[in-house]
Amino acid sequence: MKVLGIDLGSREVKVIVMNKNNIIDQFKVSTMSFYRDYCNFAGRIIVDKDKLDVSQTKIKISTGYGKNNTDLKEFEPINEIKAHTYGAIYQTGLKNFILLDVGGQDVKAVKVEKGLITDLELNEKCAASCGRYLENMANVLEVSLTEMSNYYQDPVELNSTCAVFSESELIGKIAEGAQIERLCAGVNYSMYKRLRPLLTQFKGRRLIISGGVAYNQAITRYLETDYDQVIALDKPQFNGAIGCCYYGLLMDN
Repeated sequence: MKVLGIDLGSREVKVIVMNKNNIIDQFKVSTMSFYRDYCNFAGRIIVDKDKLDVSQTKIKISTGYGKNNTDLKEFEPINEIKAHTYGAIYQTGLKNFILLDVGGQDVKAVKVEKGLITDLELNEKCAASCGRYLENMANVLEVSLTEMSNYYQDPVELNSTCAVFSESELIGKIAEGAQIERLCAGVNYSMYKRLRPLLTQFKGRRLIISGGVAYNQAITRYLETDYDQVIALDKPQFNGAIGCCYYGLLMDN
């Protein structure tokens, strides 16, 4: 039995196909390309499943920003918290953890006990703690996200709590002659400082990281000082779509 999971994110659309609990296909496209190349408009956005080449699936589950403004007639929509929780359970086999998901434009911290969501904290108001912040700062420094994520030692101090003002502050540090390694570390540490208040709301010693920030080695190192175990998912950016599939499989049993 094939199951389709689709996560319609603010920056990218992620698609997963499972067959009997195994991932058999995965791909992602930018959100703009998805709406332009895989959708039609007839008073409402219509997703063309034939263009996606995912029409031969029995169960279809969707989540993300776009689940409410696209006409996915065959899809069952679920909220992002549930999707990411099921995805983390599938990828790790664990039932007790704190999940940190850093998306392009929001952050979710979820407490999971015995496989059930017991508490959560969201930040949807400011880009300074989201993936877009890291992208913008990497552009200012003219380095890749991968290179920037390597640096964590001796960070320069960045105090601004606003993503826009942080760019100006960073440019000031560049003008002062700070080394690129310290500048990158400063960006990573400032991101960590913004994430930490969300996580301190919960008690727990095991943290699972999903979303693009899971690839950031520096932020992972900072978080390791707060937890006994920090797990970065193997497919962090596909976690929501994976959770959709896993939820569909469980509901069908």
